[in-house]
Amino acid sequence: MLVLTVIEGPDKGKRFELPANEPQLLGRSSEALPLGDPSVSRRHAELTPDEGEWWVRDLDSQNGTMVNGRAISGRVRLRTGDTISIGQTTMAFGRSSIVDELDVIELLRPGEVATSVDAVVGRSAEPSPTAPGENGRDAGEEHWAEEHLRVVYQITALAAKSSTRGALLHGLLELVFEEFQPERGVVMLMDEAGRLTPAAVKNRALVKGREDDRIQVSRTILQHAVRKGEAVLSTNAMADPRFASGDSVQSMRIRSAICVPVEHRGRVFGAIYIDTSAGDQTFRNEDLRLMHAVGQQAGIALSNLHLHQERLQTERLAAMGQTVASLSHSIKNILQGLSGGADLVEMGLKREDLAISRQGWGILRRNLDRIAGLTTNMLAFSRQRQVEVEFTPLRPLVEECAQLLEGVCEQRGVVLMVDAEDEMPPVPVDPSLVHQALMNLLTNALEAVPDGGGRITVRLHYDEPDSRGPGTPGEAQVMVIDNGPGIPKDRQASIFEPFQTSKGVRGTGLGLAVTKRVVEDHGGRIVLESHEGKGSTFRIVLPADPDRHVDPSATRGPRR
Repeated sequence: MLVLTVIEGPDKGKRFELPANEPQLLGRSSEALPLGDPSVSRRHAELTPDEGEWWVRDLDSQNGTMVNGRAISGRVRLRTGDTISIGQTTMAFGRSSIVDELDVIELLRPGEVATSVDAVVGRSAEPSPTAPGENGRDAGEEHWAEEHLRVVYQITALAAKSSTRGALLHGLLELVFEEFQPERGVVMLMDEAGRLTPAAVKNRALVKGREDDRIQVSRTILQHAVRKGEAVLSTNAMADPRFASGDSVQSMRIRSAICVPVEHRGRVFGAIYIDTSAGDQTFRNEDLRLMHAVGQQAGIALSNLHLHQERLQTERLAAMGQTVASLSHSIKNILQGLSGGADLVEMGLKREDLAISRQGWGILRRNLDRIAGLTTNMLAFSRQRQVEVEFTPLRPLVEECAQLLEGVCEQRGVVLMVDAEDEMPPVPVDPSLVHQALMNLLTNALEAVPDGGGRITVRLHYDEPDSRGPGTPGEAQVMVIDNGPGIPKDRQASIFEPFQTSKGVRGTGLGLAVTKRVVEDHGGRIVLESHEGKGSTFRIVLPADPDRHVDPSATRGPRR
């Protein structure tokens, strides 16, 4: 049985068995192999079996899919040991009968493996000339510099695309295997207790066809590389007399091994170890120097990744603090309103004055409505709901929203009109989400217009496909127009950001942010047109071609 094992991300440790002849989806929807990573699309990628092989393809997700640290654009065949990265999640592809990927490393004591060192490259070592018999010092140095720059470029490009440590390290091993052609490789990283533990493993071919062979690493060479910061080359394991009796190292025919430190600015992250047992392949000094450069660049990439994650955490904490402060301010204002209304109700009851109690109850009722609106918008903003599309006539939906505000409009002397085109076709939307977005816009407009002379118009317009030029899709436009004071130009750029409000104690700053999210979830856009003293128009544009099938599990926005 083939399995996917989550090795990094919110679902770390979770395992998914892959039935032999059943395609599988990866994502957050109920029909897929479920992942709790919010950066993963509802239907992110698809795994497909084909004549004994498994293939993976991206389903046009926003963040894309990576195999072994490289973004894929088509159908890619999977091999045992490959990693799949989607969002912040990295998974290992393999067979359930194989020992867990990170448990196949065996650290051998000094008496169990050859620890002789043939060559080292230190922290401050300068590139040495090529071996005698090659193209000479100048040609060797030029070739080494070209190789160094090429590898640096590849690792830099890999680091720029990798959002998780797992994706970075597995992509790094893929690069190392392409460059040096080893049989086995492992990246060992320091844990919080200062112990070296495997973080990424790759085995080109199972030794002797067995699935339980372990990658044996010399603890002495590994610690030498980490503690002294030196890249180590050893090529004499077969010649070591300790293995003449035919133990495991002799049977594995290890002829050459390289171990390099992964460090940056004095911080040691761990080491990269590769070896080979190929009879006609032995690592050279040039390979050692190039692998040392790989270790240095890997240290830089890990350092930058850690700094990026720390910055994200700081930004999350800052955003959380701003959110708590804004919500606390809104809740405090609502509580003050509730307290004032309750005092009036209590005063009326004591005096047996029904008019005072009614006045207090009106205040209570308005603040209860504000609590309901705040809670609804908080839930909508914090938790992305799956869009459930159905072809919906927009005019009845708008008229229903207008009827809900009819009583308030009459009390305040505000005129609310619906101007819709005749024979406007249904459009593919989630009616409940669009209803919430329209209520937010209408409530904002109602609070902006003056009593006794306010005017709000909801105008519906439909553009047929090709009406704006050949190949243009059909669109539905919903415009909410008011004659309020307008929005200052310096505030228009941030009007859709959360907790940005000009209503003072009457607003929470979440309504427009929720509306923008709903519109974008439908693949549409929202535009503000406003001039001070001349009112505002919020224009929602939704894809509306009746022949267009909207996939409710597609990811919002273009791929990054």
